[in-house]
Amino acid sequence: MNNDSSSQINEEMDEYPEMTQSDFDRAVFRVGLKPAKRRQGVSIVLDANIVEYFKGITGEDDYQSRINDTLREAVLGLSLEERLRRIIREEIKSAS
Repeated sequence: MNNDSSSQINEEMDEYPEMTQSDFDRAVFRVGLKPAKRRQGVSIVLDANIVEYFKGITGEDDYQSRINDTLREAVLGLSLEERLRRIIREEIKSAS
């Protein structure tokens, strides 16, 4: 068998410039032709005691929503610790 027919890879064919992080940051994510918001997923592992606390104050069905709201507010300005303290204060007041 003759290997003369195999093509060689030409590295000069790729003339695209190298992308940097700033290039990606300036890029506009589009769905179709319309600009769309970028979504970024974050995984957070919470202590079991915190999860049990939220289950206790909101019930088995709604605790995940309350945790998500708390984390969202933490990202938007309040620290997670401040938000948890506020929730605990609210619960203490409503229990009194």
